[in-house]
Amino acid sequence: MAYDKFNILKSSAVPLPIENVDTDQIIPARFLKATERKGFGDNLFRDWRYNQDDTPKEQFVLNNPIYKGKILVGGKNFGSGSSREHAAWAVYDYGFRCVISSFFADIFRNNCLNVGVLPVQVSPEFLDSIFKAIEKKPNTELEVDLSLQKITIVDTEENENFVINAYKKENMLNGFDDIDYLLNIKKDIEAFAANTPL
Repeated sequence: MAYDKFNILKSSAVPLPIENVDTDQIIPARFLKATERKGFGDNLFRDWRYNQDDTPKEQFVLNNPIYKGKILVGGKNFGSGSSREHAAWAVYDYGFRCVISSFFADIFRNNCLNVGVLPVQVSPEFLDSIFKAIEKKPNTELEVDLSLQKITIVDTEENENFVINAYKKENMLNGFDDIDYLLNIKKDIEAFAANTPL
């Protein structure tokens, strides 16, 4: 399944300054029955967003109308816990295209990259600057430039570079998942096979 190409994302952000957010908090286990990647956004952070009677918890950030955007800013060690890829599906399906943290669990990071969500790991100091900027001005915009591997707080022009696997970067720039990548080089694969003795 192909995804939207990711080059430069400029958006306001939703702050979630909580450390050690695990995948069971991102998408509780009881919602893992579906096999398609649709509908998971409705249950993103379900137990934090809703009371048992399904009424929204007003104090939770996703229920606060002053915060919106395609970027989620999380605390240190985001996406820890079980390896469920549904957590990345839920983040994508809700509408986030980028998650920022000072540290990601490896499996969650890779699951995000596989579904078109860019995980941007920044220094603790820069993460703190982002949270402070959003606290001061809730509609603060961040600019994430994948080509340059740079994230910028637009108002202050503070910026920092980030690291990404070259293969995953190329896929995101082209809107490819792993299968799309293979299909894109199908002729090269066929040529190699034709010229390789059995």
